[in-house]
Amino acid sequence: MKFYLILLIIFQSVIIFPQKIGVVLSGGGASGFAHIGVLKALEEKQIPIDYITGTSAGALIGALYASGYSPKEIEAYVLSKRFQLMTQGSLENNQQFFFLEDENDASIFSIPFAKDSTLLKSLPTNFISSVLLDFEMMRILGTVSASKNDDFNQLFVPFRCVASDIEHKKSINFDKGKLNLVVRASMTYPFFISPIQIDGKLLFDGGLYNNFPVELMYQDFDVDYIIGSNVTSNATKPSEDNLISQITNMLVSHSNFSLPCDYGIIIEPKATLGTFDFENVKKAIDEGYFSTLKMIDSINIHVVRKENPTDLEKKRSIFKNSITTLRISRINTTSKKDKDVSFVRNSISKNKKGVILSEKKLIKRYFRTANFEQVDNLYPSLVKNDSTYNMDIYVKKTKEFKLDVGGHFSSRPINTGYIGLSYLSVKKNAIKVKAESYFGRFYGSIKTTIDFTIPNYYPITFSPYLTMNRWDFFRSSATFFEDVKPSFLVQNEMYYGLKIKNPIGNKGKNTFDVRLFELNDSYYQTSSFSSKDTADLTKFVGTNLSWTMEFNTLNKKQFANAGNMFLLKFRFVDGIERSISGSTSLLKYDTRKHHQWIQLNSEFQTFPISIKHFHFGIHGKAIVNSQSLFSNYTATLLNTTEFAPLPDLYSFFLTEYRAPQHAGVGINFILSPIKNIDFRLDSYYYQPFKQLIVLDDGSFSYSKLFKGETFLHALSAIYHSPIGPLRATFNYFPKQINPISFQISYGYVLFNERAIR
Repeated sequence: MKFYLILLIIFQSVIIFPQKIGVVLSGGGASGFAHIGVLKALEEKQIPIDYITGTSAGALIGALYASGYSPKEIEAYVLSKRFQLMTQGSLENNQQFFFLEDENDASIFSIPFAKDSTLLKSLPTNFISSVLLDFEMMRILGTVSASKNDDFNQLFVPFRCVASDIEHKKSINFDKGKLNLVVRASMTYPFFISPIQIDGKLLFDGGLYNNFPVELMYQDFDVDYIIGSNVTSNATKPSEDNLISQITNMLVSHSNFSLPCDYGIIIEPKATLGTFDFENVKKAIDEGYFSTLKMIDSINIHVVRKENPTDLEKKRSIFKNSITTLRISRINTTSKKDKDVSFVRNSISKNKKGVILSEKKLIKRYFRTANFEQVDNLYPSLVKNDSTYNMDIYVKKTKEFKLDVGGHFSSRPINTGYIGLSYLSVKKNAIKVKAESYFGRFYGSIKTTIDFTIPNYYPITFSPYLTMNRWDFFRSSATFFEDVKPSFLVQNEMYYGLKIKNPIGNKGKNTFDVRLFELNDSYYQTSSFSSKDTADLTKFVGTNLSWTMEFNTLNKKQFANAGNMFLLKFRFVDGIERSISGSTSLLKYDTRKHHQWIQLNSEFQTFPISIKHFHFGIHGKAIVNSQSLFSNYTATLLNTTEFAPLPDLYSFFLTEYRAPQHAGVGINFILSPIKNIDFRLDSYYYQPFKQLIVLDDGSFSYSKLFKGETFLHALSAIYHSPIGPLRATFNYFPKQINPISFQISYGYVLFNERAIR
């Protein structure tokens, strides 16, 4: 009789009163990815999941499961390269837009600010960019939400999540809305990624006030049995000597990690990852999986209903087929105070009737637009429109002004400071006005540029500019502790013109440049001169026309160890030279000459091997031109482009690496035993096609073909700090009297573009 009574109870619970199982997922940063393993084990053991709630990391995992993704699909996604880039605030290679990258400068850090900013308003609110994160949330969750009328009860599994309203110090529960936005809000860890606004409320990580939303499960759903997955705990008692513990207790409320009813169980995977240790989430997933398997027998005592795997996959397939494919028929843009940001909309889509953006085209245009410096972030959401979607984008503009600070500080006497100030605006067009200056004994420069960009799928930028450079070379490779001999060569140049730039795909750009220039060189043609001597003078005034095609995916603006670069440049120079001899010149002269030449310059760099601890690169440069001889040997050299594959070569005046036609190729061996630390050996062979030489009678001419070949080498140890490279370098130039030079330096050896060289 007792046996039949038990069967009757089971029959009633399964057939008449089917059990409803709810799963609650805690927060916990990277450790929260143990929830994936929990869900995987529950499905394997046929435990049904009827409702799901989550916060922070639990909100993300729960939302993915509620959107029809299987635990295996979720695991594959979080282990993918795209997801790892997302957690680092980076973009995939095909999402970067080389066209928008500035000409490399020596800036080390930037401070954005608005015209009405105080210091507090200028402080950053996020450590990483969320551009890829926000798009991915829209792509994988936004389509599901819009297809189901933004009702979380209509998802594959009914879902709830929480976020934190820090103004009113309370949790906000979500049962409807834009799923991608509310999940993004729920996992907005303070200071790591920027907060977002929903319904006028600035929202942060749900774990601040409710790190285990079990009450939400009990209140919102008719649940019979609750399975909790918890990987976190309340903050420890604050210590008088521990600032972090004090701040944590001020910001975070204690959560209740117990069940509000007797029917349930809590699984506690021991995933002890750091909050942002997303590279090792596989450990957390496995821990969640095996921790759940250990609890299955205890769960089976109470959960008698089973979910047939075949039936589950069939239901999942039906649900996924009900989701409309991501295709965009219209884009709407808004910004703070509804300011005009039509540039963003028109860069992605002109909203022409009948024109539909596929996901592939959307990704390309969206990230091109997000890369604009005038755009701080884009927050997209979707609205269902028959068989397509309308996309609403909230545009967060960059602060109007940006201050760049940097330079290069060395044990050699070539220290140079850098400062730049930019004004940024985006409305119907994108505008950037930048003034920058280098200052130091060796190099000084002033440059102003205006970039005016017209919105299009392939934007065009018009850039008028003015540049003044001064180079002061002295015959020394001295350190701080040596006397530096007087200057023997000073170059002043001023040029202004207009550049027209347009992209070639996402990795390249064309630049057409027309400029007027004036060069003034002062130099001695002998090392034996005194302060009473007068220098030779050469003035060269003319026009420069050029076209440059460049492709670049190098991972650093200097000392790269991965990526590729190719440059091809055609230049036409036309000008008038006037040269006047000084007191040390062997020949007295006052000459005027007309010069006209064409020049073809090419460069490439590639890293065919780039793995975690070793990188191997090949780097080559070549130049040919029809340059005519100036009035003397030194004047001709000064207007000749040098072979400078190593940054330090720009700080020396070495005649053996200057020739009107030359080529060189080298290899880069890089060992990276620890993240951000490189040991480099850069070794190059240099071959002039024809070289400028001084004859026995004091005159000068070109040498025979293929004479003057030489080598150059550099051995460096570099620490790529968050605020610029710190390095120690031995350079070897074999034809110098002292062929080995050593320096310790910090910063970038970068300068403004030369006028014609």
